[in-house]
Amino acid sequence: MKPYVIMNAGITLDGKIATVIRDVKISGEEDLKRVHGIREKVDAIMVGIGTVLDDNPRLTVHKIKSKKNPVRVVADSRLRVPDNARILNKDAETIIFTSELAPEDKTEKIRSLGHEVIVTGGKKVDLKKAMEILYEKGLKILLLEGGGNLNFSMLKDKLVDEVSVAIAPVLVGGTSAISLVEGEGFEKVEKGVKLKLRRFYPLGKDFILEYEVTK
Repeated sequence: MKPYVIMNAGITLDGKIATVIRDVKISGEEDLKRVHGIREKVDAIMVGIGTVLDDNPRLTVHKIKSKKNPVRVVADSRLRVPDNARILNKDAETIIFTSELAPEDKTEKIRSLGHEVIVTGGKKVDLKKAMEILYEKGLKILLLEGGGNLNFSMLKDKLVDEVSVAIAPVLVGGTSAISLVEGEGFEKVEKGVKLKLRRFYPLGKDFILEYEVTK
């Protein structure tokens, strides 16, 4: 068993979730409130270590009034999370999934702050096992906010149930800019993840598309 996973992102019209200098201010204020409304309803929110290093996110509900924060989940194979990362503050519980490459002293330091570090693989995080662990902990709905490599890995492992994007009316280009889905990619279109459109609507300056992942 695994949580129901919603992959969400704000993207440019050319499919980028960050520019070449890692600017991620893509969505409008209305969409940010929409996303925080989703955060309030889910049990956990997940990102990869790249997002932590580039953005230092809080991963809490703060764009709308709420007394509830989801559990913060990070995939970090080598446990590179900085000591001053905001996900290590006391605003919410944090679970970091890592591998056997994680330094023991770093593991103990994070645990001393009251957060969990769980080893699920030899050289990289076993995402399927991580999802099983989250489900066993009672976390039934998870919001996946990337970045691109984690998005691809979750899609490749068939762990995503729903995809939601806010398309901003802007083009940024850039070979090194981060796309919604990165990783090694699928060699053929027919092997790609199939989606079924459920809903679409304008929101402020953005346009929202909501898909279900077809099995």
